[in-house]
Amino acid sequence: MDPVRRAPLVRLLVRLLAPASCLALAAVAGCAAPDAPSDGAAVRRAVAGWAAAPPAKLAGIPLEGWSYEVTSVRRDGVRVFARAQLRYRLAGYDTAPATSARELELAPGDGSGGAAWRVTADRPAPGAPAQLWDQGEVAVVRGAHALVLGVGQSPQTLSAVAAEADRAVPAVNAAWPRPWAGRLVVEVPASLDGMAALLGRPADTYRGMGAVTTGATGGGPAPADRVVVNPEGYAGLSQAGRQIVLTHEATHVATRTATSARTPQWLSEGFADWAAYRGSPLGPAEAAPALARSVRGGEFPAALPADGAFTFGGNPEAMARAYEGAWLACRLIAARWGDAALVTLYEHAAREPLPAALDRTLHTDLPALTTAWQRSLREDLG
Repeated sequence: MDPVRRAPLVRLLVRLLAPASCLALAAVAGCAAPDAPSDGAAVRRAVAGWAAAPPAKLAGIPLEGWSYEVTSVRRDGVRVFARAQLRYRLAGYDTAPATSARELELAPGDGSGGAAWRVTADRPAPGAPAQLWDQGEVAVVRGAHALVLGVGQSPQTLSAVAAEADRAVPAVNAAWPRPWAGRLVVEVPASLDGMAALLGRPADTYRGMGAVTTGATGGGPAPADRVVVNPEGYAGLSQAGRQIVLTHEATHVATRTATSARTPQWLSEGFADWAAYRGSPLGPAEAAPALARSVRGGEFPAALPADGAFTFGGNPEAMARAYEGAWLACRLIAARWGDAALVTLYEHAAREPLPAALDRTLHTDLPALTTAWQRSLREDLG
C-alpha cells in the first residue's frame, strides 16, 4: 500500500493503541517516530524543556545559566541521539561558564503538551569527561570561601575538606597579592576511578596524588576552575599534608589569569608549592625527601626541571624530585630577591621569554639562577 494512502489507517491505530504498542508496531504498520533530521527544531525544543527542569540529583547545587546548544542530531530506529554543548555556572563561584560535551537520547513523546520528543538519557559525549552528577547524588557543603561537591562521601568528610579549603584561601592571598575571586569549588568523587572519569584520563595517571586543578590557562576572565580531590590519595595524607595540597591547588586557581603557555612548569608548580609551604614548619630536607636522597647520593640536577618532568603518569620518584626542585627554586628567589620579585617574575614570565623576564625582574640570567639554585641544594639538602 502507498505510504501516503496508508496514513489514515496508521493514525487510527495510533489513537487506539498505547504509545508503547505504537513503537512495537512501527516496523510492520508504519507507526514511525518523528523524522529527527528534518525536524531538528522539535528535538531542540525537547532538549530546551529538559534544560528547564534539571534532574533532582542536581538539587542543592547553585546552578545558573543551565543550557544546551545542540550541535548534531542522529536517528537510530525510533530513537534520536543529540550531541550538545552544556553550559552552566555555579552561582557565586564561576566567573565564566563551565562547559561539557553531552549526548542526549530521545524517544518519541507521549503526546502530552504536543511534544514530539522527550529526553530519556543525558550522559557525557563519547570520549568526553564525566560531570560529578553523572556518578550519583551530589552532596553540597558550603564554607566561607569554598563550595564542596561530593558523591559517595560522608558529611563529615566534605565538611573537613571545606574547612581546609577555607584555610587555603587566606594562605594564597598572603602569597599572591593580586586580585582573584578568592573562592574555590572542590569536587570530591567516591573513588580514584571517579576522579579519573571527571578528568578524562586513566586512573593510574593520578594514583598517589592528593588533588589536581582543572581549567585552561591564558589571560582574560578566569574559567570555571575545579579542584578535584583524589579521595584515596587525600585520605592517606596527614592534616598538614592535606592543607598543603589544597593550598597548592588554590594557588593555581588564583594565578590562572597570570599563567600562559610561556610560563615554565617549574615556576608554576614551584610557586604553588612555595605558597603552600610558607606557613609550614618543615625544612627543605623534610619537605623535599626525594631530592634530598638524590643530592646526598651525589646526583645533582644539571638544570631546573623541564616541563616534561611534571607530566602525570611518569616515574613518581622523578616527578617528586621535579616538584621539590621547583619549590626550592622559588624559595631561593623569594629569599634572595624578595617575595614581591617572585610574584613579578611570575607575571612577566607569562608575557615574555624567561631570559627576558629574569633580566627585567631579578637582573640575572638563567645560568646564574641555575648555579645559585644548585648551590642552595648542596647547602639545604647535602
